[in-house]
Order: sequence, then C-alpha cells, then structure tokens
Amino acid sequence: MLRFRFRIALLKGIAAVFGLLFTAPGTGLAQAAPAALKVAIVGLVHVRVDALLASLPKRGDVQLVGIAEPDGALAAKYAEKYNLPKKLFYPQLEALLEAQRPEALLVYTSTAEHRAAIETAAGHGIAVVVEKPLTLSLADALAIRKAAREHKIQVLVDYETTWQASSRAAYEEAESGRLGAIRRVVFSAGYQGPDGAGAGPEYARLAADPAKSGAGALYDVGCYGADLMTWLMHGEAPLTVTAVSGSDRPENYANGYDDATVVLAYPHAQAVIQASWNWPFPRKDMEIYGATGYAATAGPEWVRIRHEHDKIERVSTAPQLTPPLDDPLSYLEDTLSEQINPLASPSGLDTNVVVMQILDAARESVRTGQSVKLAKLDE
Repeated sequence: MLRFRFRIALLKGIAAVFGLLFTAPGTGLAQAAPAALKVAIVGLVHVRVDALLASLPKRGDVQLVGIAEPDGALAAKYAEKYNLPKKLFYPQLEALLEAQRPEALLVYTSTAEHRAAIETAAGHGIAVVVEKPLTLSLADALAIRKAAREHKIQVLVDYETTWQASSRAAYEEAESGRLGAIRRVVFSAGYQGPDGAGAGPEYARLAADPAKSGAGALYDVGCYGADLMTWLMHGEAPLTVTAVSGSDRPENYANGYDDATVVLAYPHAQAVIQASWNWPFPRKDMEIYGATGYAATAGPEWVRIRHEHDKIERVSTAPQLTPPLDDPLSYLEDTLSEQINPLASPSGLDTNVVVMQILDAARESVRTGQSVKLAKLDE
C-alpha cells in the first residue's frame, strides 16, 4: 500500500522534473496535476456496471486499464455498447493483474464470486470495491477480513444508500442527539424485482439464484437495512435476528424469496427490515424513531423530521453531498490516500462483516422458523 500513501508526493516530484506543473487558480503556487487512479473491472454480470461504464469517460480522476470477464459474448456486448477497445479485455483476472497492475478492482461479478476476487486482489496488494452485499456468508466475510488485514488492503462495499443525501442527513440528525436515544428503525427497500426493472437477463438470472446471490430479496435489498442499522449502532451487532420470507410470485422466483421481513433486537432498540421485489417502484427509505423525535427519509433527497415539541413534522431537502461522500470512486480515492478512515462507514469492511452476520442469521431464521442468537465476533 506504500504506492498509495506516497503516490501524490512522487507525482509532484516527477512533474517538477519534467516541467509538468500547473498553477492553482488564485494561489500563484505551482502544483502537480493529480494522476488518475488506475482501476480494473472484474465481471460484467451485475446491472450496476452499466452506470459505471457510462460515467467513466466523464471523469478525469479515474483510468480504466482492464476488464476481466470470462464470458466472451458478454465482453463483446459491452465492448460494442461502450465502444471499448478489445485490448482492455482479459478472460482471467490474474492475467489482467500481471499485465496492467491496477491500483483498485471494481467487482461486478455474482456475490458468490466476491471472496475469490478479493483474495486474489489481496495477494497483489490491490484495493477492492464490491457491489452489495459483501459476500454470501459470515464465514466468507471473516475470510475476507483476514485476507484484507494480512495484506493491508482496503475493501469497500458499494451501497446506493451510502451516497444518498437523505441517508446522511437522517444519520446526522440521530448523531446530533436531537432524536434522543434510538428506539426503533424501520427500513423499506426494494423495487419491482430483477425481472421487472429492465436489469437485463444476466442479472435477472444471477439475482434469482441463491447459490450466486444468497437468498433473493433478503440479501439483494435486505442488506441495505442491515448496513444502515449497523452504521447507526456504531458497529454493534443485534442480540437476535428473526426473519420470515416467502415468494409472492413463485412463477418468477422458484429458487428464491422475493419478499422478506427481518427483526433485529438490540438491548434498547429494535429494527424492522422490509425487503421486497414486489414494490411497484424502487425505494430505499428508513425511519429512525428516538425517545424525543424521528427522522425519516423519502427517496434520495428528502427528509421528514419531527421533535417532541413540534406540532407537525417538517419536510426538507437534504444538503447536497460533496466529494468524497457523494460517490464510491471519490471515496475510494480518499481512502487510498489515507485522507479518511472507512472502517466505521456504511461501506467499511468491519461494518459489512456485521452485515453478513445479520444476513446469515436471517437466512437461518427463515430456514428454521426460529430466532437466531448472535455470538460475539472475534476482533
């Protein structure tokens, strides 16, 4: 990781030697233009890879140096769609790493393949961002944490809610103490389902297969609530997890659950996670109820707040987020340059080990019909 710590300093020295300095506006001081972060994509089956590939040409801070995708037809599809040169594509991750030596991997494989990608990256000392959730099980999460610590790499998990202004505003309202002690939190997350949201056949098949994605909507969208609650509780795991799940549309999701409700019990609080592929529209909302007030999000921008002496609630637009809190790539850059410590954030690895403990227990609760008591994890 030394190359991340000293990257800016080294580039300034090189720029000075070769006369590549520029003058910062209003300062009169010569500074080196920061180098673009070299990233590689691993996998093209996840629906969110489209948004990434569409955004990269607009960014000067990130350079795509390779894509590892074993499915030649899928690789050709994306090469044509985004006018990508064939030299970017590699059938195997190891070949890409040896040839291009990226600074970070952006993983868009099935959830089942996250652990292998992260462990491979760890062996090369390369940071990783994976799409939510972190992996399929608590055992995998602990193995990922072990590899990350041994090789001193950063592992981040990308949740849309992390970059929503409303999530941050509601969290800060709770952190300020204006809501009093948190008593109950309700999360409602989901959409029309992978078969009804225009996600494409690759992702629809992947999301509905529990061997590749975990447990249908429970993992796919239930992870949002588990992540946000762990953030609100400063990394504390619940005492028990109780979950029920079923398929409202078995003709569409014969191998997975499309609707789930999870209850997390803490010593002085409860959380209810409502995860579904049967909403008529996408939503990722949370309601935080404290002893003296509540804060609730409505979409990515709006927040509803009421304190104990207010006659009615007030609705406001959440303050717009700025880098590095507004997108995963900016956050990654500041993490690698050690300007921020992500461990306690919604994207941080420690938070997401607890998330996997919750999801694993929820899946077991569905299987057995019993509440699952969580054991304390080794540090």
